Amino acid sequence: MAEPSLVASQEEPEERALEAALRPKFLDEFVGQGRVRRQLSLVLEASRMRGRTADHVLLSGPPGLGKTTLAMIIAGEMNAPLRISSGPAIQHAGDLAAILSSLSEGEVLFLDEIHRMSRPAEEMLYMAMEDFRVDIVVGKGAGATAIPLDLPPFTLVGATTRAGLLPGPLRDRFGFTGHLEFYTVEELELVLRRSAGLLDLKVTSAGFTEVAGRSRGTPRIANRLLRRVRDWALVHGIEQIDARAAGAALDMYEVDARGLDRLDRGVLSALVTKFGGGPVGLSTLAIAVGEEPETVETVAEPYLVREGLMGRTPRGRIATPLAYEHLGLPVPASAPFAESATLFGPGSDEADGSLD
Repeated sequence: MAEPSLVASQEEPEERALEAALRPKFLDEFVGQGRVRRQLSLVLEASRMRGRTADHVLLSGPPGLGKTTLAMIIAGEMNAPLRISSGPAIQHAGDLAAILSSLSEGEVLFLDEIHRMSRPAEEMLYMAMEDFRVDIVVGKGAGATAIPLDLPPFTLVGATTRAGLLPGPLRDRFGFTGHLEFYTVEELELVLRRSAGLLDLKVTSAGFTEVAGRSRGTPRIANRLLRRVRDWALVHGIEQIDARAAGAALDMYEVDARGLDRLDRGVLSALVTKFGGGPVGLSTLAIAVGEEPETVETVAEPYLVREGLMGRTPRGRIATPLAYEHLGLPVPASAPFAESATLFGPGSDEADGSLD
């Protein structure tokens, strides 16, 4: 089993309480995602002026960028209660019916990973979103009876990391769709400044830049790294965290200047030193680093591809010149990337590259 990673996008259970304390409560406090924030602010303001519940909202994007936080902000801005559930928890239409029938008027229902909801529940959700009504089926077979149940107006906020898996009819029923992008270093510095104020930390501008540069463009990771730097500074008796202290702390946690951790560097190193830069299949690469293929594909690979350190081709994974440069190795003259004109990003069908 892989060790918990400081730069993993998912939250560990013990991190959730700390993360919740750092979440902004209103749109004015939310840092970054300027385009989505402006559009969402207009949608909510118009709803308040009409005196009606807000349109259903779909938020998509990689983990850790603020989808759950925005759902909480929507409820706060509309002065409405928030109900939280997730797609994997709704495997039967009855599960969804129980949630919907207990909603109060104006309530915000947040469904995380909505693309993982079962098909029968999806079909029930269509009618609930559009007509605020569901049909409850009582009995089985020829004696089954559908009883219509009216629902109070509510706002559904759906979050997904894989918008392409949502069926068209479900996507079309959302009144507003926002795609969250990775943060710039400057935006992450603003996130860290706010968090440092809440944590009562003294950090220099260079210290914020150091932590932000290693955070993979993700606020959740930035806040997690800041807390680990805080711990390191406390143990070493450092009152003000500068770039040197932040770098030393994160080096100890094996998060390098580019945000790569032990697994990321292990994958790159194996690809370059054991397989001559590739191409190599996913299963073979995973065995070489002692991890499960799913761990390599979902944890390490997306960031390596996004940073241009790895490419995915129909023949397998390959290292790019940047990978050699990052590992401090000379770029070979006959490199696999020279033969591949096209590199495919994660998730593309052509880039499966898992054959050994």
